[in-house]
Amino acid sequence: MISKENIVSVTKNYDDINVNNFNFKVIFNTDKICFVPLDPANSDYQAIQEWIAEGNTVIDNGGNS
Repeated sequence: MISKENIVSVTKNYDDINVNNFNFKVIFNTDKICFVPLDPANSDYQAIQEWIAEGNTVIDNGGNS
């Protein structure tokens, strides 16, 4: 389970074939990385939403590498 206090950055990670499909790539202060699905019922997704509500920004490159 993600702790929003440990999040360093969140990036939209787009599907190479369909840019309408993406998940979130989360980097933590421990340099660990995880991928979280776009699912409001997912507790990790909820932690990301709380992190955003605190004024943090998700990096979105629009599906471009």
